[in-house]
Amino acid sequence: MLFLGMQTMDTWAEIEGKRIHDPFFLKQYQQKSEDSYMPASSTTTSSSSKQCIIFPGPVIVGAGPSGLAVAACLKEKGIPSLVIERSDCIASLWQHKTYDRLSLHLPKKFCELPLMPFPFDFPPYPSKKQFVLYLEAYAKNFGINPLFNRTVISAEHDKTLGQWRLQVIGPNKEEEEYTCRWLIVATGENAETVTPEIEGLTGFFGPVVHTSMYKSGQQFEGKKVLVVGCGNSGMEVCLDLCNHNGQPHIVVRDTVHVLPREMLGQSTFGLSMWLLKWFPIKWVDRFLLLISWFMLGNTARFGLKRPNTGPLELKSETGKTPVLDVGTLSKIKSGDIKVKPAVKKIVGKRVEFVDGKTEEFDAVVLATGYKSNVPLWLKETEMFSEKDGLPRKPFPNGWKGEKGLYAVGFTRRGLMGASLDATRIAQDIEMCWRRAGTYQHITNGASPF
Repeated sequence: MLFLGMQTMDTWAEIEGKRIHDPFFLKQYQQKSEDSYMPASSTTTSSSSKQCIIFPGPVIVGAGPSGLAVAACLKEKGIPSLVIERSDCIASLWQHKTYDRLSLHLPKKFCELPLMPFPFDFPPYPSKKQFVLYLEAYAKNFGINPLFNRTVISAEHDKTLGQWRLQVIGPNKEEEEYTCRWLIVATGENAETVTPEIEGLTGFFGPVVHTSMYKSGQQFEGKKVLVVGCGNSGMEVCLDLCNHNGQPHIVVRDTVHVLPREMLGQSTFGLSMWLLKWFPIKWVDRFLLLISWFMLGNTARFGLKRPNTGPLELKSETGKTPVLDVGTLSKIKSGDIKVKPAVKKIVGKRVEFVDGKTEEFDAVVLATGYKSNVPLWLKETEMFSEKDGLPRKPFPNGWKGEKGLYAVGFTRRGLMGASLDATRIAQDIEMCWRRAGTYQHITNGASPF
């Protein structure tokens, strides 16, 4: 166990939840922190091995970019926070569940977290490795030390105490309980993989992998691979398979907007943001589609029909992100990547499509995305939808709930949206912290975390 369990945890007596709002108690806590690096009071009950930790600041569930961002914003205001992470590292999605050739799809200036830009010498589109290095430097810079290998199985608001109670399974399967006034959900939109319901998929005679397990096309060299899903991940996996002498076929079940990653010498995203300052979203969409037609041609000719709604308007309404092309479309045009309609069923290695045609494949890659897992552990239904695990209120109002509950990283607007949420949450908690009379800069302006 990390410092939470390695130091003087068991020597502290259990105290009532209301004491974490007592200025005298907080002053004692701050003094103890300087000497013992102790983040919270705790006890081990005699009737069980469960450790109960009372934390005076916000508890953040998730150590991805969103969780790090809000922890840094709180730290900058002198407010201690505790980050709980189920994996063994920060940004586990990036470190464990992404393919090797991945890089940021947007320029780095749109992906930096609050209070710390990317290194100047990083390229405009940092690689996966560079982004992880940035996040590790970010955590170190702000002294963010998450508690790893801890899975939150339940979080519920205790009306009697006026606190959130989190039931957690620790690294050695031990039970832990955390109590806090503010709970920040930072598990994000991509917590769990999505597997499509396709008849016969489980009986396919060959490897079936989700993109969360796909690393490189090298393992599929010379293989005929069916990629299910035509988002940015599916398109890029197909390109990677081509580069490793694979034979990719991509399933395009629905309409999709494909835009060049850059146009008129600028990033398409950056140009869009600038145009939206001056023109309505429908006008900007028309402009983007016109330039895309000149640069990419009529994508419908190659099986990529565009939606009737423009790319930015569609993103705003549904969260569906347009594909930013990094070379895949040229491979589709040349025939190196073949476009297929939706899959009807699978028998052995033979795949039947909805147009009645059948074809055999050696492997299947599911580029079918991710979903939120919040409904599985958060016992609250007012802020988060039980259907999709996302905040019920649309952007930009989905970051704050009731009773000290917050959400960061659920805007469907990437790292920019997460940074905006993190800033707002820190400001809101700071006001509560001041009103409670507990606002003090810990250890001369620095939190022990």
